[in-house]
Amino acid sequence: MTEKTPVTLEAGVPLEQQSGRPPRRKAFSRAGVQRVFAVSEAGIVISLVALVLIFNSLQSAFLSSQNVRAMLGAMSFVAIIAVGQTLLLIAGEFDLSVGSVAGLSAVISAWLMTKGHLPVPIALLLGIGSGGAVGLINGLVVVRLGIPAFIATLGMLYAAQGFDLLLTNGYPIYPLPHSVGKIGQATPLFGIGWSFYILVVLVVVADLVLRRTTIGRNLYATGGNREIARLVGINTDLYKIVCFVLTGMLAALAGMLVMGSLASGSTSIGSGWELIVIAGVVIGGVSLFGGVGSVAAGFVGMLLLQVVQSGLVVVGVSPNWQTVSVGVIMVAAVGLDLFRRKVSARDSIRRRRARGSTLHETEEAGAM
Repeated sequence: MTEKTPVTLEAGVPLEQQSGRPPRRKAFSRAGVQRVFAVSEAGIVISLVALVLIFNSLQSAFLSSQNVRAMLGAMSFVAIIAVGQTLLLIAGEFDLSVGSVAGLSAVISAWLMTKGHLPVPIALLLGIGSGGAVGLINGLVVVRLGIPAFIATLGMLYAAQGFDLLLTNGYPIYPLPHSVGKIGQATPLFGIGWSFYILVVLVVVADLVLRRTTIGRNLYATGGNREIARLVGINTDLYKIVCFVLTGMLAALAGMLVMGSLASGSTSIGSGWELIVIAGVVIGGVSLFGGVGSVAAGFVGMLLLQVVQSGLVVVGVSPNWQTVSVGVIMVAAVGLDLFRRKVSARDSIRRRRARGSTLHETEEAGAM
């Protein structure tokens, strides 16, 4: 009796085309597309390098030390908030109030220094605490009351703007203590302010926590599939609330760093930051649907957004096109995220079917 060799199926390739024939080119192309879209960080870095080379070829002053310092300094304030927003998006939520919270916290801190006559360190700590308190309110409203994050944080955006105007009557608070302006305008290394170095520390620490710790794995599980995360014992509500609080505190920190650089508590601090933050991290491959992304990718996305905005100005394009470019890039990034998810889902279904077919064929061969 002739012994039969078990037949196995290759994922996505019909059985009649597997009898000693080389795989189809289509299978290779699909696998290649999947690999490219699976590594979002590599793709965004390649895009960043390409844009830098293009803008530098159009205008050699783009990579001048002065312009590079200006870009890193301008990006650092918003990118600090992006660290918290990235964690929040991975957990499956987002916060639209970060810009207003940054402005409100800066005004509160400035008011406490001037009208309240509190020492600078205490005023700064209370300013950060106010941002954390707003984040806690957002988290409780979204998680405990079940109000969608879009509605809850949009309402908080307007509430924070209102409190800002109530405290200032629309006028900036100044003069601040001399030490605030001195620290805020200091450039300790390479002519770049403290905000950039604070950003680097936050990115490194947050990215390591996400990649290397149980907290990071639980955060991905919370955003990836909340119900399954609950079943395995993860306190998903606590993770979401903590991310809201952390995002509020980082927004407050960014607002007060701007306050230090301006040496005044201006009502304009944080204006429009909320959409720039979300656009940057989404460009970096952080999914709006939760469970996907990294802090490093969000940082590169913010850098790419700043390169586009600065590059358009350097090459002589009207600054009004900056807003247009942000909107177009954000829509493209979300579309890319949706496409990546569809490709991943199809690949997952194909692998499951292939495993089932392989098992079935092996059982039949064993029975013979």
